[in-house]
Amino acid sequence: MGTKQPYLNGAYYGPSIPPPAKAHRSYDSPGFGCCCFSCLGSCLRCCGCCILSMICNILIAIAVILAITGFILWLIFRPNAVKFYVAEANLNRFSFDSNNNSNLHYSLDLNFTIRNPNQRVGVYYDEISVSGYYGDQRFGSVNVSSFYQGHKNTTVVLTKIEGQNLVVLGDGARTDLKEDEKSGIYRIDAKLRLSVRFKFWVIKSWKLKPKIKCDDLKIPLGSSNSTGGFKFQPVKCDFDLS
Repeated sequence: MGTKQPYLNGAYYGPSIPPPAKAHRSYDSPGFGCCCFSCLGSCLRCCGCCILSMICNILIAIAVILAITGFILWLIFRPNAVKFYVAEANLNRFSFDSNNNSNLHYSLDLNFTIRNPNQRVGVYYDEISVSGYYGDQRFGSVNVSSFYQGHKNTTVVLTKIEGQNLVVLGDGARTDLKEDEKSGIYRIDAKLRLSVRFKFWVIKSWKLKPKIKCDDLKIPLGSSNSTGGFKFQPVKCDFDLS
């Protein structure tokens, strides 16, 4: 026998029974706008990557071409270092004041020979400064007018360093000075600071600033009688391109 349902008579005081939910049909949008913007962003990202990759490839190709061109030019021209010599030197005066042993009077003639051994390379000397040193102390300097030196050419540059200046010598340099005054032969250094450009046919290089050192020049004092007939000997200078 089945369970008998109780008979309900009167009001029902239990919880309210919610009405049955109505079925709603959902209409999903096809998402055309989102799809379109997504495709556009992907295309832009793809184009940006392609452009960057193209630029990188072009820069690499230019660098390779320039390197190969420079190497070929070097093989063609094979530039050799320019050679500097102190061909002649005359020391007309080199003395300190008796009441001030730091005030130096000097008169020095230096004649340089500059040899360009390159067959296809010319040199523009835009700036030349020549300085004289004694005991590692600079006592004077002079500037030389700019000029152009052709290939396979030797140029003579005449300079005169003259005047007076305060020069403070150390103990070692003072000892050397006494020996030089006694012998009449002075040990002087000369340094050149340059600003040059090299010319390859119609191509001109950027400016370079080599340093030229002409050390231990033994120069007799012209007014001294104790040199024993010593004559200045030409000296080759050191060329430093760094």
